[in-house]
Amino acid sequence: MTVQTSASDLFRAAYENRYTWDSKFPGYSADVELKQGDEAYTANIRINSDLSVEVTGVEDDEVQQSIYTQLRDIVTHRKRSSFEQAHGKNQFSVGESDSTGAIEILVKGDAMGSNYKIRGTEICQVSRVMGRLAFTINTHQSLDTSEGYVSTRYDAVFRNAQTGELAKELEFEDTYEKIGDYYIMTRQVIHANDNGKQTTTEFNFSNVKLLSPAVV
Repeated sequence: MTVQTSASDLFRAAYENRYTWDSKFPGYSADVELKQGDEAYTANIRINSDLSVEVTGVEDDEVQQSIYTQLRDIVTHRKRSSFEQAHGKNQFSVGESDSTGAIEILVKGDAMGSNYKIRGTEICQVSRVMGRLAFTINTHQSLDTSEGYVSTRYDAVFRNAQTGELAKELEFEDTYEKIGDYYIMTRQVIHANDNGKQTTTEFNFSNVKLLSPAVV
């Protein structure tokens, strides 16, 4: 067995161990409260079975966009796609192991210059470059759903891709509950450090209800 095959197999095992919603996912509706500092807003949300997103009941365009963006991030991480669809054109090789036992997985062929670290069968670090920004996401805690893992405590560090200068740091704490057959995010707390400016943002979801499956 070559190193190339070994790296691909290691990464595939971790990629396929992520918790994602299956093809029968009906979507759900919920109420959401967005809190930042002394400000609080409420809205109604839907993630439909086709994973489209709706935000209603809030007049502030900036708040609506913030909630919409957060829901799109949820969908991105729960959307199921095969390893071949996502990474079939990439080549993988094993890099260094760090002091925690995490193994570096180097990637060739990825448009965003992605590299990863895996620990066991979980992806514990993602590094990417998007234009002038480079970012690294490190996962510190995860939830084992028995159908795959969900990251529950992680941070993201953004730097200038050319100079390496720190741009922004984010720390995330996510809470999930099983609603019917599916794990749904019910709370997210984001601590941000943006050029020394500290903010904390909370998304609290309540009255979470799965939608009725479409009649075929």
